[in-house]
Amino acid sequence: MSDRPVLALLPGLLCDAALWRPQIEGLADFAEPRVADLTRDDSIAAMARRCLADLPERFALAGLSMGGYVALEMFRTAPERVTRLALLNTRATADTAEDRQRRGDLLALADRGQFKGVTRQLLPRLIHQDRLQDEALTSVIYAMAETVGRAGFIRQQRAIMRRDDMRPLLPTIRVPTLVAVGRQDALTPPAMAMELAAGIPDARLDVLEHCGHLTTLERPDETTAALRRWLGS
Repeated sequence: MSDRPVLALLPGLLCDAALWRPQIEGLADFAEPRVADLTRDDSIAAMARRCLADLPERFALAGLSMGGYVALEMFRTAPERVTRLALLNTRATADTAEDRQRRGDLLALADRGQFKGVTRQLLPRLIHQDRLQDEALTSVIYAMAETVGRAGFIRQQRAIMRRDDMRPLLPTIRVPTLVAVGRQDALTPPAMAMELAAGIPDARLDVLEHCGHLTTLERPDETTAALRRWLGS
C-alpha cells in the first residue's frame, strides 16, 4: 500500500484524464493521482456522490472548471474527508442568464448532430489566442471531446446549468486551499478567481501569465509546481 496521499483530480467540461496528464506524471512521486469520470451523471450532486463513493476515507482534491464545481459539492457533502482543496479556472457563482443561453445554444448544436462543431466554437474560449494554431495542444483538446462524446457533453452541460451558488460555502472551507487561474482565461477570468479566493480563509491565489482556461495543459510546469507547493503546505 502506498504511503503517498491520494489526490483526486476532477476534469472540466469535455475533458478526461488527458487534461491532468502533465500533473499525473509530475506529481507521481508526491501523491497518488486518481482521475474521476464526470461523464455519467447529469447533476453536480450526482457527480460528487459518485466520486466520493470511489475514493478512500481521506484525500486531497483538485478540480478544474466543471471539476471545481464538483469539488465544492464534494466538500459541502463530506468536508471531513477532504484534506486540502485546489480550485483551478473555476468559480463559486451559479450561471447567469447569459451563461445559460450560451450553453443552451451549444446543446442545440449538439442536438442537431453537430457535436464536433461545439468544440470548434469553444476552442477560442478554452486556450490563449496565441495557442490556437498549436496542433500538439489542440489535438489533445479535440481528442478529449471525442472521448467524452455527445451524450456525455449533454449530461455535463445540464449539470452545470443547474448548479448551486456556492459562495455561502466558502467561509466554511478550513483546509489548505489553492485557487489558480490563467491571466487570459475567458470563461472564468481572474476576477472570478479573486472572488473565490477572497471567500475562503487563507486561500492562496496563483495567476498564470499568458494562459487561458486550460492551465494544466497550457502551463503544465507552472501548474504542477503550484500543486506541489499546495500538497506540501
